[in-house]
Amino acid sequence: MEITFFGTSAGLPTKERNTQAIALNLEPYSNSIWLFDVGEGTQHQILHHSIKLGKVDHIFITHMHGDHIFGLPGLLTSRSFQGGEGKPLTVIGPKGIKAFIETTLQLSESKLNYPITYIEIEDHLSYQNNGFNVEAHMLNHGIPSFGYRIEAPYTSGKIDVAALKKIGLEPGPKYQEVKNNETFEYNGEIYTSKDFKGDATKGPVIAIFGDTMPCNNEAIIADKATVMVHESTYIEGDKSLANNYHHSHIEDVFDLIETAQVEYSLITHLSNRYTLDEIEEISLSLKSKPSTPPFTFVKDFDSWTF
Repeated sequence: MEITFFGTSAGLPTKERNTQAIALNLEPYSNSIWLFDVGEGTQHQILHHSIKLGKVDHIFITHMHGDHIFGLPGLLTSRSFQGGEGKPLTVIGPKGIKAFIETTLQLSESKLNYPITYIEIEDHLSYQNNGFNVEAHMLNHGIPSFGYRIEAPYTSGKIDVAALKKIGLEPGPKYQEVKNNETFEYNGEIYTSKDFKGDATKGPVIAIFGDTMPCNNEAIIADKATVMVHESTYIEGDKSLANNYHHSHIEDVFDLIETAQVEYSLITHLSNRYTLDEIEEISLSLKSKPSTPPFTFVKDFDSWTF
């Protein structure tokens, strides 16, 4: 799987960073791409990448602030002409996301050549798709804002060729049946498949947060995540300023990493006050401290494979 960032600035774009947008490539589990937030200019950012809009079949919106949704109308209409014709799209987000999209398309007389299914979250979401389990929980941002926990499917255990040969079953198409089913038949006998393959491997867990100040639901979303994507609008100074505006300070994020036992954190939504050079300087300073957990301040077009 791969996470790509198409916007990493908070509130306003800068000359170096766009507003919020994240792509999650589900390969090798699925030939699909999920987008998380679509800030203004997202479709322009995607033009500089190999991602195709026709492969995007889900868009998850964390909250209704403009730096997270103003790129939606353009991206949705462009999808009609960039491989999306006839391919259904599911849009998941807070209450109001359907009205925002449909009103914008209606007033601009824009037509889509594919259907959209809307799922609006009131307080909590539990959603399954193609083996993936997605949970969404409310955060604390002054308006409804959600964090998404994405659990990838288990990978079936490796076939024990020696054990299968021992019962006379040589490599061939039958091995796929052993791999994909709980039982299989051979020479008139029924066998339990798990006796002939290794343990299934748990897929990665990805936690992607909308804007928030610290709250109890954060630990639920991030619990033992393989990768956590979290905002840190302020990465130095007094953290009271961040919390006064219902945002997170870097100290808040580090506390969550420790509490939730997150393996690695990708930190985005950095205030537009910071230049790339300043971000790098602050990053080096933080990483020089032995107590600092593993993290990266991400830049536009950064990709992480896991």
